[in-house]
Order: sequence, then structure tokens, then C-alpha cells
Amino acid sequence: MAGVKQPSDKSHFLLPDLGEGLAEAELISWKVKPGDVLKESQTIAEMQTDKALVEVPTPWAGTIAELCGKAGDVIPVGAVLVRYSAAKTATTTATPAATATATASSSASSASSSNACMSSQIAANAAAADQGTVVGTMAGTLTVSERFARRGPETVEVARDGKAMATPAVRGLARKFGVDIQKIAGTGRGGRVTASDVGAFAETEPAATATASTGFAPRATTVAAGSVFIDQSDVAQRVAFRGVRRKIAEALTRSVQTAVHFTVVDEADVTALDNKRREYSKVVGEKLSMLPFLMAAVCRALRKHPTLNAIVDDAKGEIILKSAVHLGCAVDTDAGLMVPVIRNASAMAPVQLAQSVKTLAARCKDRTIAREESLGGTFTISNVGSYGGMFATPIINYPEVAILAAGRSKERVCVKDGKFYAGLVLPLSLSCDHRVVDGAEGARFLATVVKLLEDPDALVS
Repeated sequence: MAGVKQPSDKSHFLLPDLGEGLAEAELISWKVKPGDVLKESQTIAEMQTDKALVEVPTPWAGTIAELCGKAGDVIPVGAVLVRYSAAKTATTTATPAATATATASSSASSASSSNACMSSQIAANAAAADQGTVVGTMAGTLTVSERFARRGPETVEVARDGKAMATPAVRGLARKFGVDIQKIAGTGRGGRVTASDVGAFAETEPAATATASTGFAPRATTVAAGSVFIDQSDVAQRVAFRGVRRKIAEALTRSVQTAVHFTVVDEADVTALDNKRREYSKVVGEKLSMLPFLMAAVCRALRKHPTLNAIVDDAKGEIILKSAVHLGCAVDTDAGLMVPVIRNASAMAPVQLAQSVKTLAARCKDRTIAREESLGGTFTISNVGSYGGMFATPIINYPEVAILAAGRSKERVCVKDGKFYAGLVLPLSLSCDHRVVDGAEGARFLATVVKLLEDPDALVS
């Protein structure tokens, strides 16, 4: 299933790749319990992958013996998800001795299975929690795209003469905190001291971090990734970095570490477009916002400036220009920001775009949107103005090369042909990947969008 080789004896089920090259998934809830007799393809768990909830079915029928994980656990692709009870056979008559042997063997197998499941889960969690230890091996054949590839493990210093085992980075962190690494009990694989161990030791041993000569607390210092010093005296609440919020963080971090961002801003006089929007709303019998008209303007502008309708394949060192506009639209939900994609948006009228946004937004908010519906975008729009604010510095939805944020439109005193009038002005902020889009081209694209918004008759023709 999905790039993961499942066991031929059907004794356990390995978490498959639930998407395109995913390395892990978060367990949201179990739909079964130990002892349940399952039918083939019956849902056993609900898991979070990227920005969508996925129901995981069992590939075969059987009786659940053990569930490997609890809600909130992040499980690597290829790790054991569930174990099944051994199938009973009645083709032969067993002797009492054989029965006793089989029973003992079954008990040992069950215990071994439980321990193996627990060990694999602990190892997986340890690997995810500490980037400073060596990542363990995993059985099975996994398919992980180069786009999601993780960096190789750091070289770990081998213990000599009873010295603590730790990476050079962790040793450096201990020196910055002023703690003796030999006094820290390692919780990493093989007893290695991790960055988290150093941070925890520093918190519980504040005297160790004080400067011996002066008695003053140490100066603030840069802490290695994955470990921070936290003053526990004023912690109000700890919230697990999980689900959609964690995926958002990973995507944004990848974007800012890869794309070279620059932002250009402008304003559009949408007084006439607002009147046109009101006319459309009366005709269709439904209130339309400014967003679908902005989408239409972006689609038209992308035809004239195709460089912005592209994605970057960093693995192959290629810029991929797209012939169709697949428009992403940022949607704010209780679980976090989601970006569903409207396919072939350039072929739609504003009313059709409005309906597509409404449908996809509703599915995002009730978490029924499929992961595939958030993939393949070529350009993204974020309507930050619906909540307030004017200009922004939006983060590109990598691997796309541009994103447009619309602020809140406000009434202004405008001037045209030497005459004053009360107008409605829409602020716009465009962020581009400077590796692909030059500053001048980004400014020209935004100017084209503004021109279209200020000429509604040409926009909707």
C-alpha cells in the first residue's frame, strides 16, 4: 500500500504513505479497539496528513490485538500501526504437550509483539523529538519524495573512558549553558545526551548555569534548534504543537528558508467595481464579496505575466511555468490556515469563483476537504482584509513563486481629473520569489491587477 511493503503473514499493519511522499502522520483518533473483529477495508483510525483528515482502512480482515499509539502521537510512515491476533487453525489435533507449548509460544509472541510495538513507537517519538541523535532504521520499503527528504544524521562522538555520548552541537549547547555534560543522564538512543536533556538539566540546576566568579546569571545566549530555556515561573499553559498548526509551521519554515521573498504594495480604486459587485449580487440573488472579482483580475493578469504562474522544482533546479491557473485561496479555520485550490480558475466567471470559494471554505471548516484539493496550486490569494489590516508581507505558498494579500477596503477622499470624490480603496500586497520574479516584473503584475480592478467593465467582459 502506497509505497510501504506490508507483511505477508498479516500479523501487523504498517502505516502507509497517505499522500504524496509524506514521512509521517498524526494520529487523531482510533475507530477500533483491541478485540474488535474487522472486515476488510474497515476504517481503523483517523489521521492528520498535511492539511487534511484521512481515514485509514485495514487492508485485510482480522482481530485487533494491539493499537500502537494514542491520540496526538506523530507516527512515521512504515511504523507499526496495529497488530492482529494470530489466526486459529483447526486442521490438526494437538497433543496436551503441544498445546502447552503453543500457549507458551503464543504468550511469548504476544509479549514480544507488545514490546516491539512499544519500542518502535518510543524510537519514532525520540527521533522526532531530538534532531541531535542518530535516526534509527525502519523495516519495509518506503517511498519518500526528495522534496520531503530529511537531512542526514550528525556524527555522534563515541564514548571513551566513561565520557558522555553526544553530538558536537549538544556539547556546544552544554558549554553555552555552563553545565557539565558528564552529569547529565542521556535519554537518547544508546544513552546519548540530547539537546532536550541539556535544556532540562539547566532548568533544574540553575546554580550550574551561574557564573562562578561573579555569581550573576549568565547572559542571554542563542540556543540550538530544538532546545530552548524556559522560565517556568510564568507558564500559563502548554499546547502541543500538533495537527494543522504543526503542518503550517513546517510549510512556512520551508518557504522562508527556500524562497527569497520580496514584497511590493499598491492600492486600487475599486469604487466602480463595488457598484458593479452590488449589481451582480442583485442579479444572482446572493451577496458577493470583492474576493471573486479580485480572483478574476489575478487570473487575467497571470496570462499577461506568466512568470508568476509557476512553481519551482528545487530538487531538479527547474522553474515550471504552468499553462492553467490553479488558484489557491487562504481560508481561516479553527484548526488553522488552509489553502484549498480552485482548478482552472481562469476559465470561471466571478460568480462561479464565488461559489467555488464558498464550497471549499465550508469543507475546510468542517475538515472534510481532501488533501488532493490543497495541492497543485500555481498562485495564492489571501484575503486578510476580512479581519482587518491594510498591507501585509504574505509568505509564499511554496513551491509557488507569488502570493497576493488583499487588505480591508476603506473609504478615502480620492482625486480624479482634478476633482475630489469619496472613493473606495483596496490595499494590495504582493510577495514574490526573487529567484524567479524580478522586482520590476512583480510591480508590473500588480499594476496590471490594479488596472483591471479599476476598470470593472473590462474585467467582467
